[in-house]
Amino acid sequence: MFKLWLALATVGGMAACVGVAWTFCRQLLPLARFIDAIGEYLGVVASWLVLLACLVSAGNATIRYLISNSSNAWLELQWYMFGGMVLLGAAYTLKVNEHVRVDLIYGMVSDRTRHWIDLLGGAVFLMPMCLIMIWFTWPWFWQSWVLNESSNNAGGLVRWPIKLLLPVGFGLILLQGISEMIKRAAALRGFHQHEYAYEKPLQ
Repeated sequence: MFKLWLALATVGGMAACVGVAWTFCRQLLPLARFIDAIGEYLGVVASWLVLLACLVSAGNATIRYLISNSSNAWLELQWYMFGGMVLLGAAYTLKVNEHVRVDLIYGMVSDRTRHWIDLLGGAVFLMPMCLIMIWFTWPWFWQSWVLNESSNNAGGLVRWPIKLLLPVGFGLILLQGISEMIKRAAALRGFHQHEYAYEKPLQ
């Protein structure tokens, strides 16, 4: 019975999201622009993390070969920054329509049909998955925070900052997904011109 109610609540939530986006899309466009601005800012942060990770990696390699010394903290910082790059940059990547797609029919249909696919796909797949990931990763972070968990490696870093990036990253993708649903609904109703057109792969 619980599973039935959960399924009904999930379907109802999806329908409500699509309904709200469709009905109030014009009024919600300022919210979408605000979310987009957050995504753009974090996209810049993610791009700088790429450069910083490369510099730290090069510095570690140089020190290791010149003076035969190494630091676990700096080694771990590399993948902390890589994780930040992925999780903070994912929302911006969604905004500019650059996530990898399994293009079975998407490239063969009209722009209007693509907007419908994105709108319904956001409600049926993207939002539930983000909520599930937030639900499961937040306790993981919280336990690490309470215990002040540290690396098992000598001189390593505390673990909670990288674990915090998981719920934050999926939360940002969820927000950007809401923005994209609003914009797709507005485009379908003639209130918005989508700025990032889909480019079919050349392969």
